[in-house]
Amino acid sequence: MTRERLLLIDAVINLSLGVALLAFPTGLVEAAGFPGSDSAFYPTILGAVLLGIGLSLALEARRSSGESGGLGLLGAVGINMSAAVVLTIWLLVGGLPLPTHGLFLIVLLILTLIGLSACEWYVLHRDRA
Repeated sequence: MTRERLLLIDAVINLSLGVALLAFPTGLVEAAGFPGSDSAFYPTILGAVLLGIGLSLALEARRSSGESGGLGLLGAVGINMSAAVVLTIWLLVGGLPLPTHGLFLIVLLILTLIGLSACEWYVLHRDRA
Protein backbone atom coordinates (compact mmCIF):
# COMPACT_ATOMS: atom_id res chain seq x y z
CA MET A 1 0.00 0.00 0.00
CA THR A 2 1.29 3.47 -0.80
CA ARG A 3 1.80 6.42 1.52
CA GLU A 4 -0.72 8.48 -0.43
CA ARG A 5 -3.39 5.77 -0.31
CA LEU A 6 -2.99 5.31 3.47
CA LEU A 7 -3.23 9.05 4.04
CA LEU A 8 -6.38 9.23 1.90
CA ILE A 9 -8.00 6.30 3.75
CA ASP A 10 -7.18 7.97 7.06
CA ALA A 11 -8.50 11.29 5.73
CA VAL A 12 -11.81 9.73 4.68
CA ILE A 13 -12.27 8.14 8.12
CA ASN A 14 -11.51 11.40 9.96
CA LEU A 15 -13.62 13.50 7.60
CA SER A 16 -16.56 11.09 7.98
CA LEU A 17 -16.35 11.07 11.77
CA GLY A 18 -15.87 14.85 11.80
CA VAL A 19 -18.93 15.52 9.66
CA ALA A 20 -21.01 13.05 11.70
CA LEU A 21 -19.99 14.75 14.95
CA LEU A 22 -20.58 18.22 13.53
CA ALA A 23 -24.12 17.17 12.70
CA PHE A 24 -24.37 15.45 16.10
CA PRO A 25 -27.32 13.22 15.21
CA THR A 26 -28.76 12.44 18.63
CA GLY A 27 -30.78 9.55 17.22
CA LEU A 28 -27.66 7.90 15.81
CA VAL A 29 -25.82 8.33 19.11
CA GLU A 30 -28.72 6.73 20.96
CA ALA A 31 -29.07 3.92 18.40
CA ALA A 32 -25.37 3.11 18.72
CA GLY A 33 -25.73 3.01 22.49
CA PHE A 34 -23.02 5.60 23.09
CA PRO A 35 -23.23 7.89 26.12
CA GLY A 36 -25.15 11.03 25.28
CA SER A 37 -24.34 14.63 26.00
CA ASP A 38 -26.55 17.35 27.42
CA SER A 39 -25.00 19.79 24.99
CA ALA A 40 -23.77 19.41 21.42
CA PHE A 41 -20.87 21.77 22.19
CA TYR A 42 -18.12 19.22 22.93
CA PRO A 43 -19.10 16.66 20.27
CA THR A 44 -19.17 19.39 17.61
CA ILE A 45 -15.79 20.75 18.76
CA LEU A 46 -14.38 17.22 18.44
CA GLY A 47 -16.03 17.00 15.02
CA ALA A 48 -14.30 20.21 13.95
CA VAL A 49 -10.94 18.86 15.15
CA LEU A 50 -11.45 15.59 13.28
CA LEU A 51 -12.53 17.50 10.19
CA GLY A 52 -9.34 19.58 10.38
CA ILE A 53 -7.22 16.48 10.80
CA GLY A 54 -8.97 14.86 7.84
CA LEU A 55 -8.35 17.91 5.66
CA SER A 56 -4.68 17.97 6.71
CA LEU A 57 -4.33 14.29 5.84
CA ALA A 58 -5.97 14.82 2.45
CA LEU A 59 -3.66 17.74 1.67
CA GLU A 60 -0.60 15.77 2.80
CA ALA A 61 -1.62 12.88 0.56
CA ARG A 62 -1.47 15.22 -2.45
CA ARG A 63 2.13 16.27 -1.76
CA SER A 64 4.98 14.51 -3.49
CA SER A 65 6.59 11.82 -1.34
CA GLY A 66 9.85 13.70 -0.97
CA GLU A 67 8.37 16.80 0.61
CA SER A 68 6.45 17.00 3.83
CA GLY A 69 4.83 20.13 5.07
CA GLY A 70 2.50 18.91 7.71
CA LEU A 71 0.93 15.93 9.31
CA GLY A 72 2.35 13.03 7.31
CA LEU A 73 2.28 9.39 8.30
CA LEU A 74 4.03 9.87 11.63
CA GLY A 75 1.49 12.51 12.68
CA ALA A 76 -1.34 10.24 11.58
CA VAL A 77 0.06 7.39 13.69
CA GLY A 78 0.26 9.70 16.70
CA ILE A 79 -3.32 10.90 16.30
CA ASN A 80 -4.75 7.43 15.68
CA MET A 81 -2.90 5.78 18.55
CA SER A 82 -3.82 8.60 20.92
CA ALA A 83 -7.48 8.08 20.08
CA ALA A 84 -7.15 4.29 20.39
CA VAL A 85 -5.47 4.56 23.81
CA VAL A 86 -8.06 7.01 25.16
CA LEU A 87 -10.95 4.87 23.89
CA THR A 88 -9.34 1.77 25.42
CA ILE A 89 -8.91 3.51 28.78
CA TRP A 90 -12.57 4.61 28.66
CA LEU A 91 -13.59 1.00 28.02
CA LEU A 92 -11.39 -0.42 30.78
CA VAL A 93 -11.90 2.07 33.60
CA GLY A 94 -14.56 4.54 32.45
CA GLY A 95 -17.52 2.51 33.60
CA LEU A 96 -19.47 3.31 30.44
CA PRO A 97 -22.90 1.68 30.50
CA LEU A 98 -22.71 0.43 26.90
CA PRO A 99 -25.01 -2.11 25.33
CA THR A 100 -23.33 -4.95 23.44
CA HIS A 101 -23.60 -3.24 20.05
CA GLY A 102 -22.13 0.01 21.42
CA LEU A 103 -19.22 -1.93 22.91
CA PHE A 104 -18.75 -3.73 19.58
CA LEU A 105 -18.62 -0.43 17.67
CA ILE A 106 -16.03 1.08 20.01
CA VAL A 107 -13.86 -2.06 19.92
CA LEU A 108 -14.15 -2.07 16.12
CA LEU A 109 -13.05 1.57 16.04
CA ILE A 110 -10.08 0.84 18.34
CA LEU A 111 -8.99 -2.10 16.17
CA THR A 112 -9.37 -0.01 13.01
CA LEU A 113 -7.22 2.76 14.48
CA ILE A 114 -4.53 0.31 15.60
CA GLY A 115 -4.55 -1.53 12.26
CA LEU A 116 -4.36 1.68 10.26
CA SER A 117 -1.53 2.94 12.48
CA ALA A 118 0.37 -0.31 11.99
CA CYS A 119 0.07 0.01 8.20
CA GLU A 120 1.15 3.65 8.32
CA TRP A 121 4.12 2.82 10.58
CA TYR A 122 5.19 0.03 8.23
CA VAL A 123 4.98 2.22 5.10
CA LEU A 124 6.77 5.08 6.87
CA HIS A 125 9.72 2.86 7.76
CA ARG A 126 9.68 1.03 4.43
CA ASP A 127 9.88 4.33 2.54
CA ARG A 128 12.72 5.60 4.76
CA ALA A 129 14.81 2.48 4.10
